[in-house]
Amino acid sequence: MAYMLFMVEPVGQRQARTEAEGRDAYARMVTWGESLQKRGLLLGAESLRSQASATRVQIRGGHTHVIDGPFAETKEMIGGYFLLDCKSHEEAVAIAKECPAAEWLTVEVRGIAACFEESTAH
Repeated sequence: MAYMLFMVEPVGQRQARTEAEGRDAYARMVTWGESLQKRGLLLGAESLRSQASATRVQIRGGHTHVIDGPFAETKEMIGGYFLLDCKSHEEAVAIAKECPAAEWLTVEVRGIAACFEESTAH
């Protein structure tokens, strides 16, 4: 089953790092991603640009709204993701515990499912 590990980081955290610190953090994550790939677990992974460069699109009542910028007043942002192929939610959580970035952000683990397949089970 597919699981998404969202990298949820405080807004402004990246800007607070030196370039060397940022490159080191990125290198650690690349190494971790390569280890997941060698284990046959990695389906995809990307780092996302800051939410300041985001654009949101909504269609309400037949009217399209294009809004530049992040969600209103947020303290966290999705900084990236790892898409994994795991046997269970427990395995996905165990892998999240290995994530180097868990030292400086929150790793959110969510299963992939169709929106009509909502369940309280993992």
